[in-house]
Amino acid sequence: MILPGRIHLAALSMLILTLGCFRGQPSDKPPIHVNPNMDHQPKYKALEKSNFFADGAAMRTPVAGTVAQGQLREDARFYFGKDSAGQQVVKAPIEITPGLLQRGQARFNIYCSPCHGRVGDGQGILAKRGFLPPPTFHSDRIRQMPDGEVFDVITSGVRNMPAYRHQIPVADRWAIITYLRALQRSQHATITDVPQEARGKLR
Repeated sequence: MILPGRIHLAALSMLILTLGCFRGQPSDKPPIHVNPNMDHQPKYKALEKSNFFADGAAMRTPVAGTVAQGQLREDARFYFGKDSAGQQVVKAPIEITPGLLQRGQARFNIYCSPCHGRVGDGQGILAKRGFLPPPTFHSDRIRQMPDGEVFDVITSGVRNMPAYRHQIPVADRWAIITYLRALQRSQHATITDVPQEARGKLR
């Protein structure tokens, strides 16, 4: 004997299975849009024509005198390596810390060492494979070069060296320069650069 409750349950199961068979089937009826604004948003795409503005362009130029957030580069010494007179700064305009040197070493090894070598002698792996070797960082000319000039070379490139303004952020450029100066000093160190308590350990 089949109970009425079981009949209803069986009928409901058959109805669910039947409805499931029609999912994904072609239909001439338009789909149901619970919130049509999510499907058809009134917006302009890049370079799209606009009938609202007089020039017909949807993309607008910034308001005169405004600067986008994060784009204010008022500190010329930091962002361009030059002082108020337009001269290249002699020293990097940042505070030198152990963390900064570590950051500079890491960025130097990534971006500079393939050509310049880990010790800055111009004998990186690319030079060893036939590329034109760059000058050594330990020459008197580069050792006496202002930090602002090195910053400009990293930013804009020189001769066969490409510009790295897009790959290396401004702060990392200064970190690299700071590490470079430490690297140069390590290759031209004298006994006076060694702390008094550590001089007895030298051979």
